[in-house]
Parts: sequence; structure tokens; C-alpha cells
Amino acid sequence: MFCSNIPSIEGNIMKGTETKRKLPAQLREELLATLEARFEKNLKRHPGLEWAQVKARLEAKAEKLWSLHEMESTGGEPDVVGHDAKTGEYVFFDCSAESPKGRVSLCYDREALDSRKEHKPKDNAVDVAAAMGIELLTEEEYRDLQKLGSFDMKTSSWVQAPADIRKLGGALFGDRRFGRVFIYHNGAQSYYSARGFRGSLRV
Repeated sequence: MFCSNIPSIEGNIMKGTETKRKLPAQLREELLATLEARFEKNLKRHPGLEWAQVKARLEAKAEKLWSLHEMESTGGEPDVVGHDAKTGEYVFFDCSAESPKGRVSLCYDREALDSRKEHKPKDNAVDVAAAMGIELLTEEEYRDLQKLGSFDMKTSSWVQAPADIRKLGGALFGDRRFGRVFIYHNGAQSYYSARGFRGSLRV
């Protein structure tokens, strides 16, 4: 399995170690093969797009491959979900059925983490996303993802919190239950083993 040969996010990011944002040739080829197989298996996520064009773009963006490697190694199963005709960028979302297993038990952001006096989580979603070179999905993006399939039927995922909600100490997360997509609120300092976050990456 591709993920088995990749260092964990805890080692690369959560402990703050320096990681050069360029993959060795072998990992790069393995990652591209994994992404191609997923792309071809899920054509309904990206109608009208061709892998050859996506691959060419990826090969020209080494730092983006590094971020996709981080998404993949933490269980996100990134896939192409769109193309920006104006910029030429391809949009990747984490498309794992449940919230990525390597990014759970995180509170929302650094402020929330620092506010906890005890029982602190290992890290926060906003900082981990930034270290990976990706962004949390917005509420709109999360709903767009859910139009492509059924995600977070057993888990939930943090999404970007609007400034007015965050100012009041809150944050947002989404899931799918009873055949519907829900966006809820929670204290930003909260964290759960069944809640992670999904990221987006433009290449």
C-alpha cells in the first residue's frame, strides 16, 4: 500500500521538524501512480478533465506534490474535483470516505489550543493544514464535496470558521447523517477522535 512507505505527519509536521518540500524520485512516481489510479476510478468527480494534463501540471509544481504527499500519507485520498479555467489550476480535495485518520483529535486553531489549560490536543487543524501547504475546506467547498459522494457518515471534519463566529469562540464542522449534510458549531477548543479536517490544494 502506498501510504505504508511514507513518514507520518506526526514526525514531519506535528513535531515541527524541517522537511524539504521536494519528494525523492521514487516517492514522486509512487504518488503520481496512486493519484492516476484514483483519478481514473472516480471520473464522475472531474468530468471532461484528462489525467495527462493534470500530471503535466503536477510535474511542474514540485512543492505541490509534496503537499499532496502529506494529504495522502495522512489518509486524505486527494483527488481532482475541479479546474480553474482562468488560472489553469487544478483543484484537489481530500476525498477519503471518512475524515482523514492521520489528522484527528485536533482543536480548531492555535488560539484555541493555547486557551486550553489542561488535556491539550496534540495540535490544531489550522496550523497542521498550513504546515502541509493546504487549506481547510470552506463551508461551500465542503458542501460541493458532498455532492460528489457520501463523506463523513461516521466522522466529522472541521471547516473554515467565519471571522464573526471565531471571534465569539466558535468554530464549524460538517458531516453527513440521515442522508443529509449538516454544518454545526462547536467551541474551537474542542477536539474528538472522530473529527479531523479536509483540505484543498490548488495546483
